[in-house]
Amino acid sequence: MSLSEAFLWPGTKVCERLGVDPEGEAGLIRWMVNTLVYLVLSLIVVWAIVV
Repeated sequence: MSLSEAFLWPGTKVCERLGVDPEGEAGLIRWMVNTLVYLVLSLIVVWAIVV
């Protein structure tokens, strides 16, 4: 598994669960899921540093 595949893993798994090809046109679903996952993780990290 390459580094890029590791970063895209959450969105890829959601697409597989929905029965959608993550490499096709539905790649936007993978992008959205990855954005939400990493947004939440980064906000948790920022919150932990600030508090």
